[in-house]
Amino acid sequence: MSGFVSFVSAGPGDPELVTMKAAARLREAGVVLYDDLAAGAILDLAGPAANLVAVGKRAGRPSPRQQHVSRLLVEYAATGARVVRLKSGDAGIFGRLEEEIEALRAAGIRYEIIPGVTSACAAAAQAGIPLTRRQTSRRVQFVTGADVTGELPADMNWAALADPEATTVVYMGRRTFPALAAKLIAHGLAPDTPALLAESLGHADERLGRMTVAELAEKLTDAGAATTAAVILFGALAGGHA
Repeated sequence: MSGFVSFVSAGPGDPELVTMKAAARLREAGVVLYDDLAAGAILDLAGPAANLVAVGKRAGRPSPRQQHVSRLLVEYAATGARVVRLKSGDAGIFGRLEEEIEALRAAGIRYEIIPGVTSACAAAAQAGIPLTRRQTSRRVQFVTGADVTGELPADMNWAALADPEATTVVYMGRRTFPALAAKLIAHGLAPDTPALLAESLGHADERLGRMTVAELAEKLTDAGAATTAAVILFGALAGGHA
């Protein structure tokens, strides 16, 4: 089987943050299966003859099932095509990468993974802050704010998440953050811990909001449903200034 799959990390949405290797794979691709958050200007890097196939999954919207996406990867690669699976942020961070790799392995299809800028790093950079600091922020932890049902996971390590000496990044947590904040405060996190809400990173409508954990929980409680992608950082460093 001569087909080959490149898992390409698109970063937060700004084409200038895509690696040189990622851009090369997009130019060479015969087929590009892309996520919603990896669309837009990033797709302009693909060759003019590339077949662009949308396979993005967004909360609250009709989306292809993961099994369908994995099957498409195998089917396109089985034709001998060079396939790019374009994922937003870094492909290995909450991107269902392992399931797609397993499908390729089972079919005997070769693949590679090209890392990229995850939204945690992009948000910190745009806010003008580091993710770590000697003495006061010795650990960075990435967590998902939603389980397979879309609800706040029940088995999270609350003591670790409430650690004031950690920088915590919450992916897919806009809707569940009020519940998450209540749990964190109950486990000892100060309500006035700085928080950063980064929305639409890498896009023209990018927004950064600095507030406390308690204020962000209140804001998101009142906000209702939202369609923009967001990542949340909290911890001492989240209150820094650009």
